[in-house]
Amino acid sequence: MEIPACTIIGHKPTRFKFKYKESYSLCKKIKNAMTEQFKLLHAIGVRRFYVSGALGVGMWAGELLLRLKEQPGYEDIELWIVLPAAGYDAHWDERSRKRMDFLIKHSTEYATIGGGDGGEGYLKRNCYMADHAQYMVAVYDRDTTVRSITGQTVNYAIRKGLKVTYIHPDTARIT
Repeated sequence: MEIPACTIIGHKPTRFKFKYKESYSLCKKIKNAMTEQFKLLHAIGVRRFYVSGALGVGMWAGELLLRLKEQPGYEDIELWIVLPAAGYDAHWDERSRKRMDFLIKHSTEYATIGGGDGGEGYLKRNCYMADHAQYMVAVYDRDTTVRSITGQTVNYAIRKGLKVTYIHPDTARIT
């Protein structure tokens, strides 16, 4: 039997009002909302979480899940990092690369899917994660006027029948 799994996706930091400033109160609210969703999913049997490790939501999710895994009762969480291409973080700043290295080192599993560092590789990676999950947590505003890989992935997940929980990037409201 397949382990119940969730994939987490969301916007890049440039989409958020606070950009890369993780000390901003809205960023903290989004992270708290993500953690609460992870706890709720764990309570219904989800143990495996797929994250992209991308700057922003992907990296936050990985770090939040590792912190949660340290707490009593959550030791059975599996963190799976799925990358779109080898070395795709090569142009990141040193701090971000170190955060990624830490996630990979402490993940249950990591894989490279796609073979391309462009949009097609990211979409292929995200679809892979959705193909292996029953649930999705999406930090996404549902703005259909903007074409985004996050939006394409959410639509793909809905077509696949995943149960999607949204966290709005401007309010941290959960729907």
